[in-house]
Amino acid sequence: MSRVCSICQKGPMSGHKVSHSNIKTNRSWGVNVQKVALADASGKVKDQYVCTRCLRTLRKAEK
Repeated sequence: MSRVCSICQKGPMSGHKVSHSNIKTNRSWGVNVQKVALADASGKVKDQYVCTRCLRTLRKAEK
């Protein structure tokens, strides 16, 4: 599973883990993606990976 949102294309970020002695080592942060069944333009339901930010936006749009 690639950790990329299928709606906003948000992917993993990279940065530094900083220790108490200020030594910086590389690390990465993944995206919180969830498997969701969404309908595409033709009406077929497909499983897609969506980040939780987009999931909130979709749920608010349903109301």
